[in-house]
Parts: sequence; structure tokens; C-alpha cells
Amino acid sequence: MNSQRILRISSTSWLKHLSPWRFLTAFAAGALSVLAFAPFSFYLFALIGPLMLLGLLWHSSTKAAFWTGWAYGLGLLGFGVFWLHISIDQFGNMGTLAAMVLTLLFVLILALFYGVVGWAVSRCGAAGMLPFQLLWVFPSIWVLGEWLRGWLLTGFPWLTLGYSQIDSPLGGFAPLFGVYGISWMLLFCAALLYRLLQPGTTGRLWLAGGLLLVMGGGLLLQKVSWTQPAGEAFRVSMIQANIAQEAKWKRDMLTPTLELYTRLTRNEWQSRLIIWPETAVPAFAHQVEASLLQPLAAEAAAHQSELLVGIPVWDGDTGAYYNSLMTLGVARGHYAKRHLVPFGEFMPLKRWLRPLIEWLQIPMSDFTPGRAERPLLKVAGYSAGLSVCYEDAFGEEVAEALPDAAFLINASNDAWFGDSLAPHQHLEIARMRALETGRYMLRSTNTGISALINPKGKIEGFSPAFQTHVLSGEVIPMQGATPYVRVGNWAVILGSIFALFLSLWWGRR
Repeated sequence: MNSQRILRISSTSWLKHLSPWRFLTAFAAGALSVLAFAPFSFYLFALIGPLMLLGLLWHSSTKAAFWTGWAYGLGLLGFGVFWLHISIDQFGNMGTLAAMVLTLLFVLILALFYGVVGWAVSRCGAAGMLPFQLLWVFPSIWVLGEWLRGWLLTGFPWLTLGYSQIDSPLGGFAPLFGVYGISWMLLFCAALLYRLLQPGTTGRLWLAGGLLLVMGGGLLLQKVSWTQPAGEAFRVSMIQANIAQEAKWKRDMLTPTLELYTRLTRNEWQSRLIIWPETAVPAFAHQVEASLLQPLAAEAAAHQSELLVGIPVWDGDTGAYYNSLMTLGVARGHYAKRHLVPFGEFMPLKRWLRPLIEWLQIPMSDFTPGRAERPLLKVAGYSAGLSVCYEDAFGEEVAEALPDAAFLINASNDAWFGDSLAPHQHLEIARMRALETGRYMLRSTNTGISALINPKGKIEGFSPAFQTHVLSGEVIPMQGATPYVRVGNWAVILGSIFALFLSLWWGRR
């Protein structure tokens, strides 16, 4: 009799694990969560999606919970970052089918992080935790999963849930705890709602009060100014030349490209700072030193202006080359990108994957990371915190420039991903960096979306995507440091680990 009962329970668990409705519901929850991010920005969906997932997880077997979490990750990443196939297809010499297969494989692997989150939530429930402990167990596990995804194997922190809340009341927590802190608060609210919706739940008044406290606290924090002006406002211009990626590196496009950038720049010498996007110059610095860089530097100095140019820099002694930003004008300096994109800017395990590099034929795909201790460069008389493209997705790395940096600059080239969700999501990430640090963010891109973002994360001006455009505006240098700048992600990460250990200890007692 006991053996039959065990067999029946095992069979039920296995069928539950394979249940189509469970898989589809979790997948739909992940797909709905994408609507919370730009360009849709329906931030409530970032609450609804995890709430649906939690309803599937809490009383599941660990095996079912793992695959349920994985299905959520498939929906989130499958719809949210499937634009990756565009660069692999169009610029990686692989073809559409192979590009889609590789992107799908990437999504299948990254979704495993959410599978582990599902397993851990279910495991905590099975360990005897009381229902109210779910309130901090769920957000702690989730945030630890997001954090691991953001640094393991160089990291891919895209679609961290906190980014979706920059315009919600929870955005007020960014200067305190950063994007992971917002994720924690969001998942805490999801757990509160889950408990509120459960039949027979006691203490509903306390649960509702908790929701109001979090939302109200976020709204109040939005009124706090964590940083102060460090000087007078000055005019800046961001040049968006709108050079198609498929034409960018063609030899016969070099002269027209440089002529376009130069013409647009000469109309803006009244600006104190002019910024070109990432690799705006499709040639090494030494190749255009006499024909481009020296004349522009002289013109900038004559107009008491300064130019920041995205340009690859070649080290003749070592043979290494760097994805750099170079200042021209009063003084010459450059910053080399430190956090490179694997397979796009460098090839991991190069010794074994050399044939793959040659087959992909991606231009400039063997950069060397910069060696600067901090991402700082003197620009327009102030220290500026610099990031090149993908680097601004790593909040702690951007914050390394603080509190010295008076403002932030990000030079990007999102043309790799065409007319997709990517440029909008990337702009949302840049807004979060401004809000976390209490600094203006000057974002210059090749095809869009260039933007001037204030210290509250609000867009004061932008260039329309896929248009040649010059964005000009006023920037105020800032001083001081937000709590996030001083502590980084560790307050949230260590707090989440402590909360889990405390809950496990409590559950065993």
C-alpha cells in the first residue's frame, strides 16, 4: 500500500512537472513582464508577471518549480532580447536560421537562472517556512538570481526588473539601493499581493499597509535631492550621424562619414562640449591623426570648445587595440572601454575559438579591455564618468567614477540591433544610471536614441531614432554622492543573503 502511494505521488509530480498549462502560464507571465520595459513602459506588468509566477511556485515540487521558473525566463528573455539575432544575422556572416538558433540557445541557457530561482523558492517552502516569511524570501531569492546573471561569465544584466520601475513610485529607491534594490521592493510588493489574495489570510490590514508604505515611501524619496550643483550650466551637443551599420566599415564610406560628422560639428562650436558616439570614426586614431584629429583639435581650441570622439586606438608596441573615447581641444586624453562584449568585441577562449572569429567576420571583434582603475576623464573642465555602450548596464562600474565625476557620458552604437526593442531598453538603462548617481547623463549614439537625461532620470531632450540629428541642451555639473554610490549593490545583496539564512534558521527551529 505504501509503495503504491509513493508511486502515485511520484507520477502526479512528474505529470505536474510536464503540465502544459503550468508551462504556458509561466511563459505568458514572463512575456507579459516585457511590457513593463521600454518602449511599452507599462510598469505594472513587472508586478503582475512575478505575481503569476509566485502563484505557480509556492506549493510546487522542486522539480516542477525549476521548470516553471525556466518557462518564465523563456518568456521574458525570448520576447525581451530576441533582437540579439539581428546582429548575428546581418553582421556575423551566419544567416538568419543559424542566428535564430544561436539566440534561442542563449535564451535557453540564461532562462536557467529563473529555473534556479523557482527551485529555490519551492525549496524554501518545503523547508518549513511560514507563509509570512515569503514576503522577504521571494524578493531575496529573485534579486540574488538577477545579480548572478549580471556578473557571472562577464554578466548580462539586461531586463533586470528594477529598470522597468524608473517612472513608477518605486523609482525613488534608486539613489538608495540601485536597480537591484528596486527589484527587491517590487518583488516584496508582489509577495504582499500574493498573501492578500490568498483565502483565509490573516493580517490583511497589515499587508495592505505594507504596500502603501512602500509606494508612499518611494514617492517621498523622489522629492529628495541627493546631489547639488557644482558649477554653472553649460551647453553640450550630441552628434547623431545615423550611419547604417552595414555601411559603417566599408572603405569607401570613411570619407563621407568623417565629412558628415565634421560638418555637423562645425555648426555647434558654440557648445562647450560636443560628443560623437561610439566608434564614430571607422578607422584607427593614428590613421586619421593628421587629416582629422589635429585640425578638429585646433578648431575646438580656437572656439574654446571641446570634442569627445569615439575612435579605436591602436597600440603599436603591443598590437592591441581599444574601443576608446578621445578628447580633442584644450588637452588630449582618452578612455578605453573596460567591460567588453563577449563574442562581439572579444572572443573568450580565443586559442580554441579562433576559427569561429574568422568565420563570423565581425569588424573590430578583438578589442583589448582598457586598464584604467576608474572610468574618469577630464572633459570641459570637469571630471566626467565615461561608459562605452554596454558598460552602462553595470551600475557599480559606472558608480566607480563617483563622487569625482560631475556628470556622466555614454557613447553607444545600437545600430547593431536595428529597429528593435534594444535602443529603447538601452536608453532606459542609461536613465537608471543617472537616477542612481544623481548626475546628468549625456548619451550620444550613432542611430539613436541620443538623449540628455537629468539627475532624476528624466529625459530633457532626445534625438529621434534613425535620423541625422544634433541634440543640444544645458547640463549642470553636480557634486555629492547618493547612498548607492557609497555602498553599491552590496547592501541589497548581503541583506538578501542574511534574510535567507535567517529564514532557514527560523524554519528549522
